[in-house]
Amino acid sequence: MAEKRGAISRLIDSFADLPGIGRRTAERLAYHVLNMPRAEAIQFADAIRAVKDNLRPCRACFNLAEGDECGICTDPRRDRALLCVVEQVRDLLALEQAGSYRGLYHVLQGRVAPLEGKGADGMTLDALAARVANGQFREVILGTTPNLEGDATALVVAQRLEGMPVELTRLARGLTVGSSLEQANREMLVDAFAGRRKF
Repeated sequence: MAEKRGAISRLIDSFADLPGIGRRTAERLAYHVLNMPRAEAIQFADAIRAVKDNLRPCRACFNLAEGDECGICTDPRRDRALLCVVEQVRDLLALEQAGSYRGLYHVLQGRVAPLEGKGADGMTLDALAARVANGQFREVILGTTPNLEGDATALVVAQRLEGMPVELTRLARGLTVGSSLEQANREMLVDAFAGRRKF
């Protein structure tokens, strides 16, 4: 019995370590897993393992991919003259769920956070500049979160792309200042794309 209790405690601790999951929710999730049929629990564990083993950054845009390039980069129906720059993959997913944007993306894999002492180190700015320098894009949309960090990140991107023959635009402020893209509803994201303006 002590062995089983140790295992469930470790599972609760693992769930509690996830962002946004409190101790009580972690306990509910752990006991839900405990009560799952064995095959379903193994399938759940295999899904986690597959994510860790098979997903890697797309070599073009840094979205998640199971091969060298993601499905967005290889989709011939996408508008290859539009490039939307986002901070994280979850921002890309939020924009994709809105369904109003049909261009390509570039994931920075981070943001500038001046109050936390975070600069542009570790971001994919060099890869972005190389993509834009190739000249295939007519417009680069700065799709950063509308808050202090997002504004600082957009400024760093704009400075890095300065002098390149591309129009820089920014998502319209139909998005609430201080909100995150992943929490925005579909209508807010559609309006933000429709009302984008020069940066």
